[in-house]
Amino acid sequence: MTSQGATEGGFGIYVHWPFCAAKCPYCDFNSHVRHQPVDQARFAAAFERELAYFADLTRGKTVQSVFLGGGTPSLMEPATVERILAAISGHWSMDEAVEISMEANPSSVEAERFRGYRAAGVNRVSLGVQSLIDTDLKLLGRLHDARTARKAVETARETFPRLSFDLIYARPGQTLAGWEQELREAIALAADHLSLYQLTIEEGTPFYTLYHAGKLKMPDPELGAQFYELTQDVTAAAGLPAYEVSNHARPGAECRHNLVYWRYGDYVGVGPGAHGRLTVGVNRLAASTERHPETWLENVEHHGHAMIENAGLSEEEQGDEFLLMGLRLSEGIDLKRYERYAHRSVDPLRLNALLEHGMVEELGENRIRATRDGFFVLDAVVADLAA
Repeated sequence: MTSQGATEGGFGIYVHWPFCAAKCPYCDFNSHVRHQPVDQARFAAAFERELAYFADLTRGKTVQSVFLGGGTPSLMEPATVERILAAISGHWSMDEAVEISMEANPSSVEAERFRGYRAAGVNRVSLGVQSLIDTDLKLLGRLHDARTARKAVETARETFPRLSFDLIYARPGQTLAGWEQELREAIALAADHLSLYQLTIEEGTPFYTLYHAGKLKMPDPELGAQFYELTQDVTAAAGLPAYEVSNHARPGAECRHNLVYWRYGDYVGVGPGAHGRLTVGVNRLAASTERHPETWLENVEHHGHAMIENAGLSEEEQGDEFLLMGLRLSEGIDLKRYERYAHRSVDPLRLNALLEHGMVEELGENRIRATRDGFFVLDAVVADLAA
């Protein structure tokens, strides 16, 4: 399907640091609060071992991107980050323009620590700002205020070549006019990349419990759509158009690591609860690791890895994943590449129906993308094309 050296879609490494200072009420990520100090040296050694295990499965590949996610990776000591990045560069060839991203929370931003991350090799930071309004930050359970967020952005811009930050919109009680004002300030702060997510209620979170008890009022779907439309219009006019459903960048400033996911490249996932997609020989594998941090740690120390799933994906599953990921992108997908994964063509009648209804559009021969209307019902569009 692809050569070992140059994986179609790219090749990246995801490192999951699972610890947070506090759990946000909307978050369903694999993140954990520990009230005793984490043994970072022990965890760093485990990351080194699991990276070595995956390096044996992916020999000959060149790393285009590394992403340190979480959790809150900025709770790591710079020495921990340095050990992890040294292990990666010791096992794989690194692209000359490799992107090494790190998520950080404004509440854990310290200039000295940021300089340590930069010295370790991090060249892009993604800040979990979430809002520039103090009352909304409290609602979202964030540990920082808006002033701290602005200061963190300033520190990051002074330290790293590239910067992004996240905001959540369509929050309870938020108005379109208020969001537009906040978004324009964010654009002025951000420089070249923003991740803008509509608030969703995820099962198993405190917000889910509050919402279903009638104690959290969310915008209705029509207002939610207006928030989305406004977001697209304001960012595009400011020169940061959406290159993916929730991500906006000036041309050339896209997150290269996330593009590996959306272009259906290969990626190794290490750390508690990390996921990966690997092409080994002619097989494409779905890999995932143990979610509980201390159990993950013990498994790695005893077995060299904590993988709990390493399953081959069927042709149908590969085709479905390729559609679901690629149609999130404004660049769309190559239908010939879909055929190589799924071993069949898209039904021309279903494709024509989606074209006629304005859900997808053609970008030259054999290339399509979802329209703005199609993004609202992307799961249904994918289901139609995959049927």
